[in-house]
Amino acid sequence: MHPSTTGVADAPAPVPSPRRRLITPRAPARPSTAAAVHSVSAATTVLLGLVGIGAMIHEPVLIPPLAASAALVHSAPTLPLAQPRGVVIGHLIGAAAGFAVLAAAGSSPWAAALAAGLTLALLTLARTPHSPAVATAVVTVLQSPAPARFVPLLFGSTVLLVLTGYAGSRIRRTAPRYPAYWW
Repeated sequence: MHPSTTGVADAPAPVPSPRRRLITPRAPARPSTAAAVHSVSAATTVLLGLVGIGAMIHEPVLIPPLAASAALVHSAPTLPLAQPRGVVIGHLIGAAAGFAVLAAAGSSPWAAALAAGLTLALLTLARTPHSPAVATAVVTVLQSPAPARFVPLLFGSTVLLVLTGYAGSRIRRTAPRYPAYWW
């Protein structure tokens, strides 16, 4: 038809747009029984080792953030959160932020929340992701440990976690190699 008779121009048929394929996120595949037993056994062994060290020196060495770090190192060894830089330096940053906030604001849930936020900011700036380190800042503020004892024990514990992750990934041939990078 002519546009003057109907008032509407004949337009070409619309071209169908390519459909975007939406990717539905899924949970990771379930590990094999051997892999699960290996990672759970390794994490449990290192945590029991920390408890044993603490019992020998009459000082609590196992703190909740270290249990979370052990889970990352032994169950998700290829994630950036599990790498040695994040585990060791991250916890030290968390402790430093916790002690700084503790000195400035005292021990309270408000100060602990502030220390957590400060730690997250510092971890981001340092390109050292490790979420359990944020919890180390909280523990530091709420428990007020003696820095001269706490920091060396924390450092030694994180190094032990990394070394057991390294050793554990070499024991089982099909395990992912840990670390993906050292620094």
